[in-house]
Amino acid sequence: MAVDPPHRCFSLDGRVALVTGSSAGLGRATAKCLGLAGAKVAMNYANTSARAEEARAELRSAGIAAEMFRADVTSESDVDAMFTSIEKSLGAVDIIVVNATPSQPLKPIEEYDWAFYQQMLDFFVKSPFLLARRGLPGMKQRRHGRLINITSEVFMLGVSPFSAYVAAKGGQIGWSRSMSRELAPDGITVNMIAPGWIPVERHDGDPQSEKDNYFATIPVGRWGKPEEVGWAATYLASDEAAFVTGQTIAINGGKTCW
Repeated sequence: MAVDPPHRCFSLDGRVALVTGSSAGLGRATAKCLGLAGAKVAMNYANTSARAEEARAELRSAGIAAEMFRADVTSESDVDAMFTSIEKSLGAVDIIVVNATPSQPLKPIEEYDWAFYQQMLDFFVKSPFLLARRGLPGMKQRRHGRLINITSEVFMLGVSPFSAYVAAKGGQIGWSRSMSRELAPDGITVNMIAPGWIPVERHDGDPQSEKDNYFATIPVGRWGKPEEVGWAATYLASDEAAFVTGQTIAINGGKTCW
């Protein structure tokens, strides 16, 4: 049996990766992991410029070629302008990690309105659609591409009262599964990462009782780390994962079995 010559596994040298919502939290960690694997990283934010600049500086201090792009990823015009800017400064996008998210309050259905449901759908169905549609022509031409959607364990668990978020994540998962089959003949993979509750900055104000209750359900007995999501994304983005598509990796210490 022929064996390829030795090489650095999971190398992303020469690739350009876009990570949405990467000024903080899981997105920031994922952007850094992809960069440490060799990718040039297009970071994205929508609101807080100072935090975005700090995130870019962190990656650059680690020797990563990183640029930051401001865009509302639910806006078609913003997405198009962002891709144009990335292509000019870093090159064509090979890897898209869809991570950006709005606030996620838990409310009984009587306290939601359709505008909130629509916001969830815009982030988790419209955004992946817009990003993919803009990036796919180049990926198809090169016969290589990676779409990685950050979904959530909440769909499998049916978490409540959380219907708007869970419904939108279900839509994102269904879209990803369908697209994985549609794009497979073009050398483009579509996969999902479903994190559990991994504490990041936005969880700082969460009640300790809620944290304790969740922690008690994690089989491995520890909290997940943001970079563990990032390294899973690095694998899915690599050439070694070229035969993996339509799949979900749950990063939650065994809380769900897909």
